[in-house]
Amino acid sequence: MLICEELLLRYGGICEEYKLNDEIFKEGCISKYYYQIRSGVVEINNYDENGKEFTQQILLDGNSVGESFIIGDQPYNVNAVAKSQCELIKIAKCAFLKILDENPEVSLKLFKQIAHRLSDQYYMMFTLISQDPESKVKSILQYLKKNSNYDKPFSYEVPLTRRQLANLTGLRVETVIRTVKKMERSNKVRIRERRIFC
Repeated sequence: MLICEELLLRYGGICEEYKLNDEIFKEGCISKYYYQIRSGVVEINNYDENGKEFTQQILLDGNSVGESFIIGDQPYNVNAVAKSQCELIKIAKCAFLKILDENPEVSLKLFKQIAHRLSDQYYMMFTLISQDPESKVKSILQYLKKNSNYDKPFSYEVPLTRRQLANLTGLRVETVIRTVKKMERSNKVRIRERRIFC
């Protein structure tokens, strides 16, 4: 957990449940709340002018959602969508800023996370330049596993669908499916019950 749940609740945070594909916030809306994931998967995305979805980030248990927009006092320039059954702690902007003001150690932890995410964004941009589908998929899988507690081969279950991998890499779903099968044949990933393990 980025911020202790007890602290969030003490400052007025509430727990909210979201179903698969529920919208948490929408691009263009004013940032009014800080969100922290108790459980579930949240996708940060955009849509281009033709309606094609581009996944910016996949966030898991313990991650914060939308904090940079509150700190920057800007409207959201992305969408946040529940990609599984989710439970989030939601706290009003003024209460969140009060937590940061009264708890400097939380501020430092938050700024370190923002810096880490910025570094990850640079890595992802470099990955997307590659023309090789396997390099793109492999980089995404390595990135996800690096941010987990699993280090043994084939111990990490990738929490993404083939479509989400396609949205993250800019590849077509069919290309991702072929690439993952090729990676399985060369023993770079394992597939169990349609789930990818790396």
